[in-house]
Amino acid sequence: MHEIQHLIDGTSVAATSGRTSPVFNPATGEQTGELALASVDDVDAAVTSAKAAFAEWQSVSVARRAKLMFAYRNLVVDNADEIAARLTAEHGKVLSDAGGEVARAIENIEFACGLADQLKGSHSEQASTGVDVYSVRRPLGVVAGITPFNFPAMVPLWMIPNAVACGNTFILKPSEKDPSAPLFIAELFQEAGFPPGVLNVVQGDKVAVDRLLEHPDVKAVSFVGSTPIAHYVYETGTHHGKRVQALGGAKNHMVVLPDADVDLAADSAVSAAYGSAGERCMAISVAVAVGDVADPLVDAIKVRMEKLAIGPGTDAGSEMGPLITEAHRDKVAGYVAAGADAGATVVVDGRDASFDNDGYFLGVTLLDHVTPDMTVYTDEIFGPVLCVVRVDTYQEGVDLIADNPWGNGAAIFTRDGGAARQFQEDADAGMVGINVPIPVPVGYHSFGGWKDSAFGDTTIYGPEGIHFYTRPKVVTSRWPDPAGSAVNLGFPTNQ
Repeated sequence: MHEIQHLIDGTSVAATSGRTSPVFNPATGEQTGELALASVDDVDAAVTSAKAAFAEWQSVSVARRAKLMFAYRNLVVDNADEIAARLTAEHGKVLSDAGGEVARAIENIEFACGLADQLKGSHSEQASTGVDVYSVRRPLGVVAGITPFNFPAMVPLWMIPNAVACGNTFILKPSEKDPSAPLFIAELFQEAGFPPGVLNVVQGDKVAVDRLLEHPDVKAVSFVGSTPIAHYVYETGTHHGKRVQALGGAKNHMVVLPDADVDLAADSAVSAAYGSAGERCMAISVAVAVGDVADPLVDAIKVRMEKLAIGPGTDAGSEMGPLITEAHRDKVAGYVAAGADAGATVVVDGRDASFDNDGYFLGVTLLDHVTPDMTVYTDEIFGPVLCVVRVDTYQEGVDLIADNPWGNGAAIFTRDGGAARQFQEDADAGMVGINVPIPVPVGYHSFGGWKDSAFGDTTIYGPEGIHFYTRPKVVTSRWPDPAGSAVNLGFPTNQ
């Protein structure tokens, strides 16, 4: 069992709080680590380090920042297997899922490597006689990221590369459930040659979060997690004058029209609902079966579910691993029971699956004839549970999405180009898939939902990330003419 500490000013630093939190291997139930939880003083030390580093880092050339980011990208690529192994050891996801997470993270580093183009300002020559006006984008200062357990490597790298490439310094507060992977990617950051203090890591819980939200020297906060906490982070951070982007939960719908390729839809539903044990904010939670596609769709999904191999993420044959904690596993099982009690048809019951170890495993569940008043529909379950809601028309499916409080992602499966085009306009969600169940944008676009899935004015990473981590400055300039006439502070009348 190893101790997991903070990373402040380029070195490993012990916590001063005296409080710790256990870290477990979800596949075995065994404790593998002891996490040091930050005190207010620990957070303050990280902010002090980041503020001191910012004084110089903001003036480092864009070329130098890009060169360091390229070096970092290469280190992450070279150590991708190690990062994936750490993800599997503490989150439980299978190695193929972990490898996919690292690959998507690398996309964001690569986008930041080309940030010189994104940081270009604008210039208007002779806006008035002898007057030029131009704009530049300037970094904010010390910024922070509070990241979730389900993507402990990818989500920090949604934030860190853009923030740092823009000239900010960054403080990461990762989830206390699986902190080793984010700590490792921060150590690689130091190895790439970034100055100490440009990236600091504080391990912790609510004490660390609250201090980051209220600290006067933290200028912006990025958050990804559940909707209640996202709302809290947004309200608290903005109350203290910070720029905040807070991404919350989801209840993603996949509308399947009668003309859809049922095999493609079923394959997509199984991978999107049960991949990473359903612990994804972009997981498909609801399959909306329109008309007479319902029975063949449910049958096709059931056949595929029965072939899923569930086991430790380190086993090459495993297609789904355990859930993150024992308590969360039991909570998800409770939702299955509630759905059955409410009248849903339990096509496949994940509670019936048996496993040979003490890990936090739960089988996959398929509930049919779910109605919008059931808790399995109204709540974000965040586990391997797929609900099927039957409707008669396309419009009923669109209305379900519109009436749902979340608006992260929505997908449609159809062969009809007109229906697909109409759906991308009708779907009340920030990300839409056409025959794609999980429409997570590539790194040079931006990620973010609508309604209760996101709080703040900008989405995360990509171009929107650049706008979040910078602020514009507009300069109006006039110089004396060669004859030496005096500078006039007002525009001339013959402008």
